[in-house]
Amino acid sequence: MTYAIIETGGKQYKVQKDSVIEIEKLTPSKGKSVNFGTVLLFADGDKVKVGEPALSGASVTGEIVEDFRAPKVTHFFYKKRKGLHKTRGHRQPLTRVKITAISLK
Repeated sequence: MTYAIIETGGKQYKVQKDSVIEIEKLTPSKGKSVNFGTVLLFADGDKVKVGEPALSGASVTGEIVEDFRAPKVTHFFYKKRKGLHKTRGHRQPLTRVKITAISLK
């Protein structure tokens, strides 16, 4: 089983070929190819290579499937006996990416 751990948007993701991940929004549009150069770990069966902090020569390529927004997260804030109450919401923009290739030179 070949997999890699990549870093994008300040978060780390474990990816395999043909897996679909949801990451922070990327600027390329649907159908475009994207290359993740920050590969932290590469594993192929029993062989594991760990970067310090990233592996040189390793790359993960993916294809953008769609851009979407996450479900709304609401936040309610109040102070008792003061008449102060606020409700706020947030929907994070995300990108769904299908991993097409994992390579190590």
